[in-house]
Amino acid sequence: MTGQDAIGEEQEALDAAHVRRLEIQAELEQRLRGSAEEDSVVAAAMRSTQTRLHELTQAEQGLVFGRLDSRDGDVLRVGRVGVPSADDDADPLVVDWRAEASRPFYTATAVAPQGQSRRRHIRSEGSTVVGVDDELLDGSTDGDLVGEGALLAALDERRTGRMGTAVATLQREQDDIVRADARGALVVQGGPGTGKTVVALHRVAYLLFAHPQLARAGVLVLGPSQRFLDYIGQVLPALGETAVVAATCESLVPGVRPERRESRTLAEIKGRALWQRALADHVAGLVPPPSDLMLHWDGEDHVVPAETIERLQRGALSGRSYHHARRVLTAQLVDVLTELVADRAVELLASAEEGFEEILDRVDKSLAGQDDRGARTQSSSGSVDGELSEDEVEELRQRIEADPGIAARLALRWPDRDPADELRRLLADRAALAGVPGLTDVERDLVAAEPTPFAPSDIALLDALADLLGEAEQRERQGEFTADRAAAQRDWVYGHVVVDEAQELSAMEWQMVARRCPAYSITAVGDIDQTEAPHAHMTWEGAVGEVLTDRWRRADLTICYRTPREVMELTGPVLEAAGSTNEPPRAVRSSGVEPWLRSVPADDLAATVATEHAALLERWAGGSVGVVAPVERVADLAAALGPDAIVMSATQAKGLEWDAALVVDPDGIVAEPRGWNGLYVALTRCTQELGRVEIA
Repeated sequence: MTGQDAIGEEQEALDAAHVRRLEIQAELEQRLRGSAEEDSVVAAAMRSTQTRLHELTQAEQGLVFGRLDSRDGDVLRVGRVGVPSADDDADPLVVDWRAEASRPFYTATAVAPQGQSRRRHIRSEGSTVVGVDDELLDGSTDGDLVGEGALLAALDERRTGRMGTAVATLQREQDDIVRADARGALVVQGGPGTGKTVVALHRVAYLLFAHPQLARAGVLVLGPSQRFLDYIGQVLPALGETAVVAATCESLVPGVRPERRESRTLAEIKGRALWQRALADHVAGLVPPPSDLMLHWDGEDHVVPAETIERLQRGALSGRSYHHARRVLTAQLVDVLTELVADRAVELLASAEEGFEEILDRVDKSLAGQDDRGARTQSSSGSVDGELSEDEVEELRQRIEADPGIAARLALRWPDRDPADELRRLLADRAALAGVPGLTDVERDLVAAEPTPFAPSDIALLDALADLLGEAEQRERQGEFTADRAAAQRDWVYGHVVVDEAQELSAMEWQMVARRCPAYSITAVGDIDQTEAPHAHMTWEGAVGEVLTDRWRRADLTICYRTPREVMELTGPVLEAAGSTNEPPRAVRSSGVEPWLRSVPADDLAATVATEHAALLERWAGGSVGVVAPVERVADLAAALGPDAIVMSATQAKGLEWDAALVVDPDGIVAEPRGWNGLYVALTRCTQELGRVEIA
């Protein structure tokens, strides 16, 4: 079959799939118009219908991108979503890329063909097929890459500043991670250009497909910056996924944002795991010591003894937050007071009955003396009932529970605590900080000397304190899951969490992650060799071990697809200087453009950068060019290059990619904290051309 014949064949199949897709969309839209949310079952069905409709709408682009021909002659087309045939007995027109049947498209090789004879990659623009690439799986060829032609074509496309999907070009080792077991934490080590972020996002799409229950709890995607989240923002919606919240560690506590920056030294101190125990001890110290509690009701004082208070507090605090324990204790104290009041009522009634019977007895004797027939009051035939009925006790309890005076007395003893106020109070109190084990006197002084506004490292401490204190008021949680609602609720528990640039998180930030997914269904991707955070760890064990303990496993991405071989050859000495113990990824493509270096006097630096930047923009028209420089030079270079130029530090550039990268003053980057790691980041941002301008 000629190339044109193959294109024609795939065009016919794509046309049929689109026709059927539109038919299904119309059916779903009609179903939604005719439905009403009468009960939870109907509402759940409507949400499922809406999700399916959204998937089909998003799949207009790239509906079919692959084909598998089995050795038995069966043909299976793989696409962004599944499209069934109108005939229930016929094979589907398109099989979803996440379905198990599609897996050989990503994993079959000539050595292990998995029953397949050919794999075809289909390239389309809109609804038009523009090319096909066939791989024979009969042993005649065997390369490193799956669909090499389609992959390299995608890598050579211009970068637009937004990450796209890669469902058509996922490679074998990437697909293994995408489909890995969702149970437990998976830490993925991958150097530059290995597709860490792409793998993590496609893993989210796969897990939501394979485990629909995750959609009800949602998925949290944590990135290093808002710029990074904007860069990846279209990937999951394009894959049909909407049950996703994207955030940074700094934005995880609703309504709170850092108001100032801080030194690396202080950030390292506040990021240590020791704060979790220190904050727990602080909250424990807020609980009032047991003592007699006097409660007033109906003109009488009732005393709950200290030993009773101590017993109730111990039970209420067991595994509960401060405010939750107070709610439990309050309910128990209402029960105790109800019992005290009821017992007192019984006592008073008994006294009244005894006095009443004495009166009746005297009356009886008087009547007996006046009436020869022995007239009596019949008091001996019954007595006043000295017990309260269950209904009367319950009514009494409700009255006590609703009494504002009782509530105020209990709140005065165990008051509301605001997490932000408590954290400020603790961090400013040198005496209180003296009780934090593991801090030196100098470190305590540094913490206490900081101004009041919160810095980035304070957000993790605030989150921990808010969790230990709990919500002051019990909230009703109703309605379906929405990303907006989950993002607005600090204590939302997600079905899965993805952490990108995971090597940058402190131990206290990992505590934030663990709280949001107690089941530890976590995918963490990063490169330990690109670590720039102030924390001391240099291995994944050091980065995650204090929090995840033994509940994590590691996977590695070993092939660099993005960064050209010419650039990766420069990174060996840089990694060695950074103290890396990891094997760098192996680059599998060449851009044909050798990295270049300009040495200029310091006075000529800005002018030279402007000239070279303009030349790169011209050479890579339609794509993107990024400039990476030391922090102290970013502002001046941005002003010199204009508002449309992309100029950032190595830390800001992490996770991003451009067609061409211009690294300014490499020695200045190296001079920064963890500078060799930063230079490694800076050198590996391009897909085509790397330029460097150094100071002579």
